[in-house]
Amino acid sequence: MYSASAAFLATIPSPDRGVWHLGFIPIRAYALCIIAGIIVAIWWGERRWVARGGTKGTVIDVAVFAVPFGLVGGRLYHVITDPELYFTAGRNPWNAFAIWDGGLGIWGAIALGAVGALIACRRKGIPLPALADALAPGIITAQAIGRIGNYFNQELYGAHTNLPWGLEIYQRFNPANPDDTLNGIATGHIPLPDSPVQPTFLYELIWNLLIAGLVVWADRRFKLGHGRAFALYVAGYTVGRCWIELLRTDTANHILGLRVNVWTSILVFLGAVIVMMLAKRRGPRELPETLRSRGDERDAEAGEPSEEKPADGEPAAETTADETLTAETRDEITVDAGSSATAATAAPEAEKPEKS
Repeated sequence: MYSASAAFLATIPSPDRGVWHLGFIPIRAYALCIIAGIIVAIWWGERRWVARGGTKGTVIDVAVFAVPFGLVGGRLYHVITDPELYFTAGRNPWNAFAIWDGGLGIWGAIALGAVGALIACRRKGIPLPALADALAPGIITAQAIGRIGNYFNQELYGAHTNLPWGLEIYQRFNPANPDDTLNGIATGHIPLPDSPVQPTFLYELIWNLLIAGLVVWADRRFKLGHGRAFALYVAGYTVGRCWIELLRTDTANHILGLRVNVWTSILVFLGAVIVMMLAKRRGPRELPETLRSRGDERDAEAGEPSEEKPADGEPAAETTADETLTAETRDEITVDAGSSATAATAAPEAEKPEKS
C-alpha cells in the first residue's frame, strides 16, 4: 500500500470544479473549451482555404451556418443515444437542452454541421468536399480542445488503474443541489472509489492531435482533394475512438455487447475508406479557380462588377456592348467606313435612292 500523498504525486489531479460564477453568470469550462475549439477550427480552416486558392472570409461565412447546425446535431445524437438520462423516472426532460452541462456527440455534430456547410457552400457556389479538406485538421484539433472540457467536468474516464498517469477523481459537493455534482466543488480532495482511473479524455486528446498532424502531412505530400483529406481525418479519428471507447466506464447503451459508439466508429470508418477510394478517381486536387466564391449580392444589386471568377456552372457576368467590342471588330468597322466614304466621293449619284 502507498499513502494518499504519494498516490497524488504519481497521478494526474482533477480540477476542483468545472464552473465558476461571475456574479449570477456561470462561467463553464466545458463551454469555454467548445468555443475555443470552434475559433481554432475557423482560424486554421480559413488559412488553409485561402492557401488553396479560396476566397478570403469564406470559412467564417460558412461557419455561420455550420456551427449552429453542428451544435444541434451533436446534442441530438447525445440525447437519442442516451435517452435514459433525460426521459426516465426522476429525470428532468428539460435538461436535454442544457448543452452547457456537457453531452455532445461528435457524430451528430459532424453530420448536421455538414448539412449547414452544404447550404452555405451552395449559396456561395463552392464545392463542399474542397472546403471539408481545408477544415479537416482544424476540426479534429477543436475536438482535442473540447476534451479538456471533459477533464474539468470530471467525466468520460476509464476504469481504475495504477499507471503513473492515472487520473485522480474527487467527490464534488453542491449544497444548493446535492444531486447536481457536476456543478459542485471538490472540497478536501476526497477520492471516488475507483480513483485513480484511466484518463481516456487525455488519450483521445493526444490521438486527435496526432491525426491532425497526419492529415496536414498527407495533404502536403499527396495534394489531397475532393474530400480525401476530410475522409482521412474521419478514418483516423474513428480508429482511435474505437479503442478508447472500449476503455471508458461511463454509462452507455450497448448493442451485441459493444457500446453504441464503438459500432458507430466501425461503420463510419468503413464509410470514410469508401469515400477516399471514390474520391481518388476524381483526379488531382481541385483547381484554385473553382474555389472562388460568388460576388457579394450587394455588389450585384449596386451594379458593381465582381472581380471574382464565376464558379463552375455559373454564367459569366453580363458586359456592356463597348466591352464586348473586340479590336478586330473595330478594324472591320473602320475599313467598312473608309470604303463607304470613298464610294460616296467617286459616285455621289449612286447613293441616291431610286423612286418607286
